[in-house]
Amino acid sequence: MPASGQSYGVVGALKAFPLRLAAKRVAALGGRLHRSITRGTTTVVFGRTLLSRLSEGEIEHRVEVARDSQAILLSENGFLRALGSLPNTAPANISRQALLEQSRLDGDALDLLALFDAFEHHAEPFSFRDVILAKKYAGLVATGASWGAIARSVHQIGPVGSLTALTLQTGADKILARDTHSLAELDGQRLLALPEIADEAEDYFGLAENAEAAELFAEAATLYEHCSSIDSSDATAPFNLGNCLRKLDDLSGAALAYVTALKRDPLFIEAWFNYGGVLRDMGRIDAARQHLARAAELDPAYADAIYNLGALEYDAGDLASARDWWRKYLVLDDSSDWARRARAGIGLANRVIHRTAG
Repeated sequence: MPASGQSYGVVGALKAFPLRLAAKRVAALGGRLHRSITRGTTTVVFGRTLLSRLSEGEIEHRVEVARDSQAILLSENGFLRALGSLPNTAPANISRQALLEQSRLDGDALDLLALFDAFEHHAEPFSFRDVILAKKYAGLVATGASWGAIARSVHQIGPVGSLTALTLQTGADKILARDTHSLAELDGQRLLALPEIADEAEDYFGLAENAEAAELFAEAATLYEHCSSIDSSDATAPFNLGNCLRKLDDLSGAALAYVTALKRDPLFIEAWFNYGGVLRDMGRIDAARQHLARAAELDPAYADAIYNLGALEYDAGDLASARDWWRKYLVLDDSSDWARRARAGIGLANRVIHRTAG
């Protein structure tokens, strides 16, 4: 099954149903889900509620961050199909390149529109109906419409495939549909809009993210704590809570929050790492070593964990172990400031060990 062994990071709330229900479904299929992108994320899902909550520029930034993570990007409908909660689309055989050539739609606009389910297929291969939609969208873009205006508008009337029978044109900041009788906004006036499912946890999580970004860590901590209490399956909220409490120098509170995150998801690599850092700050060196080592074990390419293990051993006086960890670090990073520090640490360790041996 597609979800087995996968780690999904969801950016933005889903339009279809609350994330806590999606998390249960993913877990039942043998996968994991977070309200963020973590080191273990294999697939990033973009929820369509982002269209009404963020600017196009902010959405584009989040898409770029997701691409940089090297994870697969998936639309909400694609995610639901992977979970078996949405029927698969009809067979198709048109490549992305062929769709671009036939429609003249800009490649970036195509990718963003596909990521927000403006086509019947969320990825290639596309269908002939998708080509028709792409040509309509290209015409809208040529008359001044942005990809975001198109994506927000097309989901107001039901299945996007129904747009193939309409003539679309650009309004002031909306997409208009013309038929033989009228010109109307794609705003749900012709058809009943689908009811939105309220999810209090999503509202609190979004507010908490905004507060954290504004460095209002006490306010963010309160919101993350409430979000965590609402959804007892979510590991991201307590993890973020721990980060905020650490900023507030509440090490005991941060430790408890990280423990909660790890109980909910024992494979949460960043939680192992951050908890290890808190334990180190609390003077619990053996426990810190175990947690940092677990992070490095789960992700052998986690350079930060490996460097910190070297620093931990150096501070503890085990220069040989510190040297070994820093050598491993340099395999992953040989050019940054931290790499220069690792080399200096290795050089110092070599001199001390040599002098002691002599």
